[in-house]
Amino acid sequence: MAVDVPGLVAVVAFYLVILFIGIWGSRKSRKVEKTCDGSKSEVTIVGGRNINIVVGVFTMTATWVGGGYIMGTSEAVYAPSKGLVWALGLPAYAMNFIFGGLVFAKPMRSKRYVTMLDPFQKLYGNAFTALLLLPVLMSDILWVAGVLAALGGTMSIILGLSTSISIVISAVISIVYTFLGGLYSVAYTDIVQLCFIFVSMWLCVPFVVLSPAVTDNLQTSYLNHSNGTTWLGELQLADAGKWTDELLILGLGGLAYQALYQRILSAASATRAQISCLIASVVVFVMGLPSVIIGVMAAAADWNQTAYGLPPPFERGDEGKILPLALQNLAPTWVSVVGIASLAAAVMSSMDSALLSSASVFTQNIYKTTLRKMASERELQWVIRVSVLLLGVAGTGLAFGDDSVLAFWLLSGDFIYCMVFPQLICVLFFRYANTYGAYCGYVLGLGLRLMSGEPLLSIPPVILYPGWRVENGDIIQYFPFRTVAMLISLAAVIAVSTLVHLGFRCRLIPQSWDILKAFEEKTESQLEEMPVPCEEENKTIQTKL
Repeated sequence: MAVDVPGLVAVVAFYLVILFIGIWGSRKSRKVEKTCDGSKSEVTIVGGRNINIVVGVFTMTATWVGGGYIMGTSEAVYAPSKGLVWALGLPAYAMNFIFGGLVFAKPMRSKRYVTMLDPFQKLYGNAFTALLLLPVLMSDILWVAGVLAALGGTMSIILGLSTSISIVISAVISIVYTFLGGLYSVAYTDIVQLCFIFVSMWLCVPFVVLSPAVTDNLQTSYLNHSNGTTWLGELQLADAGKWTDELLILGLGGLAYQALYQRILSAASATRAQISCLIASVVVFVMGLPSVIIGVMAAAADWNQTAYGLPPPFERGDEGKILPLALQNLAPTWVSVVGIASLAAAVMSSMDSALLSSASVFTQNIYKTTLRKMASERELQWVIRVSVLLLGVAGTGLAFGDDSVLAFWLLSGDFIYCMVFPQLICVLFFRYANTYGAYCGYVLGLGLRLMSGEPLLSIPPVILYPGWRVENGDIIQYFPFRTVAMLISLAAVIAVSTLVHLGFRCRLIPQSWDILKAFEEKTESQLEEMPVPCEEENKTIQTKL
């Protein structure tokens, strides 16, 4: 396939604009460092905590509106086996921001944390924090790999450009401006990227809707799929568990991503963080509507009237590429180029957030507190930059793994939901949470998720939940097993923490048995301030002694 030179020039020009804005953002960051009361590393991580509502809304929304959101929504609407009812990104991401604003923003921002892992480090110590960092890092690296792989495949369709070249160029641009400016560069490029995504995607919609391949077929299709199934989809009772699981992974699992809290913690106040989240919940929903419309039109189109021909995409297994295929075959060439630029913007807006979030938690919660407690601010800034570079290289390398990348990306999302989300709830809202309960919940969440199996990674299930089916030789669980693992992990943290707290607080367990030192450093005055559910029992014991 020949390279579309004008299209390539347009995309390169867009990349240069983004790079220029990123470099300008790095200069803004250096100015803030000179006037900010906080440390320079905090300016890089949370922007000096003076990000206003407008910028906050843009950067929050842009983080979630990535290549997976835009392409995945069109794929779900178009695919005959799914339909609109399975396009869960729109309601789930809106729910994510609503819960983030109403429930999590105030306790995180009011205590002036720097990263999502700070409350864990304060309560549980360095060892458990390092353990919790593993699924966080894995998720971000594979997130980067997944969006880059999607972009590479899309550019190869529309521009005729090598997938490898597309991946490398996009990765280099994102790494460079994130490396230079931290959150300021990410936030200001997010503004441009989100505006471009909004304008370009809505610009593509009328051309796709008015395509002859669509309008000529409307009389017979009635906006149904070309194989007779409806684009609305159908949710049967037997599939309700799987649907619920996937909705909650996106809606609640997203609350355990550092990228979200990086934006919340950068706000000037807790109230502004809450307002930004609530506004972002509306914006992110609107941003997904063009993808829905394009998916509907692709389902109604007569592909025999296009250069793509028959059989249609779903019969060739190209549902995952339906957005670029629709732009290429149902719209003029220049419109498809605008569409690919919008996808590139979406990919970079998600990639830079993932890079900076992982680099932030490693520097703040591992390097600064464990490896180099006396590190200078200049040293910490360079650790962040080097971490961004290494994480970017790792994600870029994995992006060449095609389907395996998608499999690991999905699995990493499961781990965040099953292991990190219940821990976050407990560390913020459960007054008796301690290290013993945290370790038990972590192990149970991980163990149950692995024993449920993962066909994408050829892991057979040990536990068979009700409603399982055999599809293409693999056992598929239609029971909400991920949510079960998350709830059991949550219950384990609460139950074990409560029992251990009662045991040590009521002197039922000898202090020498506190092998994790969860209660060792408490002074007598601190112990008096701790909640005592067994006050009467404790007084009785002290009287007898």
